[in-house]
Amino acid sequence: MIKEIIIKEAKTKEDYLAFVKFPFTLNKDNTYWVPPLIKDEIETIDPDLNPVYQNANARFYLAFRNGKIVGRIAAIINWIEIKEIKKSKVRFGWFDVIDDLKVTKLLIDSVIEFGKEYDLKIIEGPVGFSNLDKAGLLIEGFKERNTMITLYNEPYYSKHMKQLGFDIAAKWVEYEIKIDDFDSSPEKVKRFSKLIMERYNLTLLNFKKRREIIPYVDEMFDLLDKTYNRLQTYIPIQDYQIENYKKRFLKFINPDFIKCIIDQEGKLICFSITMPSFTEALKKIDGKLTFFNSYHLIRAMYFNKRASFYLIGVHPDYQNKGITAIIFNEMQKLFNRRNITIVETNPELEENTAIQKLWKNYEHRLHKRRATFNKKI
Repeated sequence: MIKEIIIKEAKTKEDYLAFVKFPFTLNKDNTYWVPPLIKDEIETIDPDLNPVYQNANARFYLAFRNGKIVGRIAAIINWIEIKEIKKSKVRFGWFDVIDDLKVTKLLIDSVIEFGKEYDLKIIEGPVGFSNLDKAGLLIEGFKERNTMITLYNEPYYSKHMKQLGFDIAAKWVEYEIKIDDFDSSPEKVKRFSKLIMERYNLTLLNFKKRREIIPYVDEMFDLLDKTYNRLQTYIPIQDYQIENYKKRFLKFINPDFIKCIIDQEGKLICFSITMPSFTEALKKIDGKLTFFNSYHLIRAMYFNKRASFYLIGVHPDYQNKGITAIIFNEMQKLFNRRNITIVETNPELEENTAIQKLWKNYEHRLHKRRATFNKKI
């Protein structure tokens, strides 16, 4: 006999752990789902561990049937978005569910009720607390593995959204780019890179140790604000978030994969962050980072044929002036030196055509699409 579905708010440490571990059960037989690190997920949602709660409220809900978890969802309010950007929106994220529309509806209804408590007018997701969290339901590319910073879901997720009256709010695209040897790479990029460096009297910075990057991190986040503040989904990054991301993610950075460009006055005008792909390592670790299985992450950092292109920031004064050709020329050399042949891009907003033009000189394929969904409440 099937019992009724019960929605319970996660409040204790045990609840948070159950909330984080549910996707491991849901996707245990899915070869395309790449698990996150359980510790990182806990640090993100726990109010005692994530400083984002200085400007955010959140509740985390679990759906139970017959005593088993069958779904989860987070309800999030970002007060900067509401007060400064004037978007009356409750966010939903960390959304995972069995293929049962009733479960999805009850989870979504829980978020809507949370939003109504604050008289909010729109529900939108899946998103996180800010732009630096994972976002977007996969709507194409279900036979592709997600990266360390993207989500995976089955096709029925978006069907549930449509059945519940949601519209698409924003679309993202992701590309897989083939890297040839440097001699075969586009001559146009190599020539243009040298020309732009000389025209604007720019200097490329290469790093060998993580401590060499630290003096530029704050400038990188400032440049992110300047690069993306006109996009529809952008929310200003707060200082406490920067410190938190430094603490949590700097350990995963291989300094060889960070490229910065400064002008003649020493100001940062462009940067890019690429990482070796951690996809295979995360599959082997299965969410548990221990002394022994950290070997897989370390190996992935230094011996890998795939990489992930995470972030690029360009000062507005230098946008559309070919600065990115310098970055790509240097990354080409790096990838060849490390025998990397495939690079995946981070999700890019579909309307962000300036970024997508960067791939036109390389053999590439659009292999994933994702979307966020919204509706009035």
